[in-house]
Amino acid sequence: MTMQSHNPAFGRGFANATNGAAGQQYGQWGAPQPYGAPTQDPYAAPSPYARTTTRYMTMDDVVQKTGLSFLVTVVSAGLTWALLPQDLALGLALPSVLVAFVLGLVIAFKQIANPVATLAYGALYGVALGAISEVFNERWPGIVGQALIGTFGVFAGMLVVYKTGAIRVTPKLTRWIVGAMFGVLALILVNLVASLFVGGDALGLRDGGPVAILFSLVVIGVAAFSLLLDFDMADEAIRRGAPAKFAWYIAFGLLVTVIWLYLEILRLLSYFQE
Repeated sequence: MTMQSHNPAFGRGFANATNGAAGQQYGQWGAPQPYGAPTQDPYAAPSPYARTTTRYMTMDDVVQKTGLSFLVTVVSAGLTWALLPQDLALGLALPSVLVAFVLGLVIAFKQIANPVATLAYGALYGVALGAISEVFNERWPGIVGQALIGTFGVFAGMLVVYKTGAIRVTPKLTRWIVGAMFGVLALILVNLVASLFVGGDALGLRDGGPVAILFSLVVIGVAAFSLLLDFDMADEAIRRGAPAKFAWYIAFGLLVTVIWLYLEILRLLSYFQE
C-alpha cells in the first residue's frame, strides 16, 4: 500500500516508511478485489491480535522527538551566543548553514528518519541561529525575544486552527501552499541574481521599505500555512500506522519550517527598528 502525504516534501518518505509497516496490515489498498469481497478500510486501526514486531507511531512520539529536536537547536544556539566570540560565531555561521542545507536535502530525498540526522541538522542550524540572533540583538536589544514570542504565537495559533478544523488541509490548499513556496523561492533567487548585476537590493525585497515589509508578511504567511502540512502529515502517518521512527522525519519537517518562520519574523521586526 502506497500512502500519500499532503506535504510534498515528505511524500516519498511517508510512502516508503508506511509500506513496510501498515502495508503488512492492510495489504494492497486499491488492488482489484473479487466482486462481493469485503472492502478494506485504509484508516482502520491494526488488529490487536496481529503479530508484529513493529511499534506504530503515536502522537507522543511526535511530541517527544520534536521537542528534543527543538531543545538541541536552542541549546546549540544558546551556547554559540554565550561562549563564542561574535567574530568566530559569524565565521562558523555560513559553513554551518551550508552543511545543514546539504544534510537537509539528504534527509528529505533519502527519506532518512533517525535521531542522528535530525538532531545533527538542529545542532548545525543552532550555531547559525545563535550567531545571527546575537548580531540582531546587539544592534536592536530585545528583538530576539520578540521574534521568539512571535514564532511561538504563530506556531500555537496554526496548531489551534488545524486542530479545530477551521482550515482543513485539502489537495487544493496543498497545491496553493506549494505554489506559494515556489513563488517565494523564485522571487528570492531573482532578487539575488539581479542584485549581483545591479548592486544593492534590486527588487527591494530586503531593503526595509514597504515592498520588503509586504514581502516578509507574505513569507511569514506561507511559512505559517506550511505548518498545516506538517501537522497533517503527522496525523496521516499515525492513521496509516507508520513505524515509530518516522516521528524523527516529522520532527525534521517541523524544525525546518519553524527555523524559516523565526528568521523571517526576526527580519520583519528589524524593519521597524530603523
